[in-house]
Amino acid sequence: MAKDYTELAKVIIDKVGGENNVNSLIHCATRLRFNLKDETKADTHSLEKMDGVIDIIQSGGQYQIVIGVAVADVFRAINEQANFSSSEKVAESVGEKGKVAKVLDTVAGMFVPIVAPMAGAGMIKVIVAIASMFGWLTPEDTTYQFLSLFGDTVFYFLPVILAASAAKKFNTNQYLAMVVGASLISPVFVNMVTTAREVGTAVTLFGLPVTLATYSNSVIPIILAVWFLSYVEPIVTRYTPVVLRIFLAPMITLLIVLSATFLVIGPIGTWLADGMNAIVSVMNTTVPWLVPLLVGATTPLLVMTGMHYGIIPIGINMLATKGIDTVAGPGMMVSNIAQGGAALALAFKSKDKILKGLTISTGFSAILGITEPVLYGVNLKYKRPLYAAMFGGGVAGLYLGVMGVGRFAQVPPGLLSLPSYFSADAPNVIIHASMACLVAFVTSFIASYLLGLPKEESDKVIPTTDLSDDTVVAASEGQLLALEEVNDEVFASKAMGDGVAIIPEIDTVLSPVNGTVITVFPTGHAYGIVRPDGVEVLVHIGINTVDLAGDGFTALISQGDTVKAGQAIANFDRQLLLDKGYDTSIMTIITGTKGKTFHLKQSGKVYGGDLL
Repeated sequence: MAKDYTELAKVIIDKVGGENNVNSLIHCATRLRFNLKDETKADTHSLEKMDGVIDIIQSGGQYQIVIGVAVADVFRAINEQANFSSSEKVAESVGEKGKVAKVLDTVAGMFVPIVAPMAGAGMIKVIVAIASMFGWLTPEDTTYQFLSLFGDTVFYFLPVILAASAAKKFNTNQYLAMVVGASLISPVFVNMVTTAREVGTAVTLFGLPVTLATYSNSVIPIILAVWFLSYVEPIVTRYTPVVLRIFLAPMITLLIVLSATFLVIGPIGTWLADGMNAIVSVMNTTVPWLVPLLVGATTPLLVMTGMHYGIIPIGINMLATKGIDTVAGPGMMVSNIAQGGAALALAFKSKDKILKGLTISTGFSAILGITEPVLYGVNLKYKRPLYAAMFGGGVAGLYLGVMGVGRFAQVPPGLLSLPSYFSADAPNVIIHASMACLVAFVTSFIASYLLGLPKEESDKVIPTTDLSDDTVVAASEGQLLALEEVNDEVFASKAMGDGVAIIPEIDTVLSPVNGTVITVFPTGHAYGIVRPDGVEVLVHIGINTVDLAGDGFTALISQGDTVKAGQAIANFDRQLLLDKGYDTSIMTIITGTKGKTFHLKQSGKVYGGDLL
């Protein structure tokens, strides 16, 4: 049964400042990408703590909520309540943002929605190539021709598809934009250009020469044309009489925009694309190792800032014009695999079983192409695996560049994208791409294993459920205090029993013992647990926090539940307590010893679950 994300969607809408604070919303493979009117209205602190939210990134002019693989479901749930996806509003408020941020926001908004159809069509092209190589299909087979049609359509009609996406971002009429895109690949225009080239004649419009360019598969010309349309349409509409507007405004708009597109904008876009390809060609000839090395090493940083959307269009343009991408896809592929390798090394290195589970799940996800969970959940958090991943990605990128590896289809960069490196005309490319993936994984794995974790993390041991019943463990992460040092006379005097206190550094409270929950205070600030041997333990969160009447406390257990030492029993808003002037010390007090003697550790740094 599919998980219901309705409640999560409702909270997200509220925490980003409400529906009225949202200009637009799109999503990529793992992130919700909001364009907010005022990012200061978003409750980032609360969002970061929500179950189902991995991280919050404010970059590239967007407020990005990292969800993971369930992002499409959350996106759908949000739009069922607020319908942001159908909105054609564009953030006028981004005028306050930097120029780079606005450019990245625009690029992301145009290209994110079309990546999925391009990836699907790209894989169909790969299937056709493999089937042809093994002789399963021949160009004469109608099945071959249909599959080729399926794979090529999205690329041939890319001007139309990109026009619709760009129109939404530029806040102009999508249907007029698609007409402009369709005109660039119209059979009439294509035939005029073909005939003129064959016989050596010119093509003119209003007596002015038209550049004999081919715009199918193109990227830059249609983006420029739709941008121009976004300025022309409102001006024409404003000055057209209302009674004639329904036909006269679009007629004048199309005449102006289409004429400008064929005479000026299209040629400029073509020259820019050719210039971009020329620069890449020169680099591939003189320093072929440089670009893949840089992309392989820096992709984690590019993803953090949203800058990777600056190079994706370059790769798409190369695929459209040259049939091969040596810039974006290869370097990103080995970088993702390197991130997975660096994280998986920690599964062998760390003694922390929770961290082991996290690195295994997110590491394999990264290898398959989804990196946000491992980037924000592991590599950025511990730093050293990030350095290892950048090193491994750079080494593998260097190998890619030296061997001249490129992909032949637009697919998400990861291990599953390897088939996109197959070409019957260049069969060695996929071999070198596979070798680069191996180099990325092994290099980053070894580097991460050798670097390890910072000492305080590598010493961290989380007990498992096989701890004996006479065990007492730390109820949270933080600094231990002897009970006498607690700023409360009742606790410090040990009138309720002996024990220890922890000045917490996290917002989670764990059970210090195996046992049965006998008391859960209605305010959620205190819990009583009895061990199987009859020893009774009180866990008390903060001093005088009963006065908060439950505000900031969330009980994760109920009276009568059986708990294990190290199991989470409560969450609390530590910052809320501090802001309101409360002492956050967490006391573990043995209220009934049953004749047993306890000698608990009294000082030093502890992690939740450490043996006391």
